[in-house]
Amino acid sequence: MGRKKGVEFDEGAPDGFDPNNPYKDPVAFFEMREHLVREKWIDIEKAKILREKLRWCYRIEGVNHLQKCRHLVQQYLDATRGVGWGKDLRPPFMHGPKVVEAVEAE
Repeated sequence: MGRKKGVEFDEGAPDGFDPNNPYKDPVAFFEMREHLVREKWIDIEKAKILREKLRWCYRIEGVNHLQKCRHLVQQYLDATRGVGWGKDLRPPFMHGPKVVEAVEAE
């Protein structure tokens, strides 16, 4: 018995998941949830790596960081756009700030 040459990851979404009826197959539902969490963590870690590269660039370039680090700033902003845990699965009308109606005292 030898060692395997490489590691294979199942990177796709689960096969039996139906987005129209997510609770039909509980196993596929939990696999889909794990898949979404895994993809979210990958995006977060990519943004962290870019942030460290940007910090390094700011430190090294000094006063010229505006010209020299511009490409890293753009990559970091693109990577952090849409990364987070709160608003992804809610409908768009719920993304704004909450509006609290004042109750008038009579």
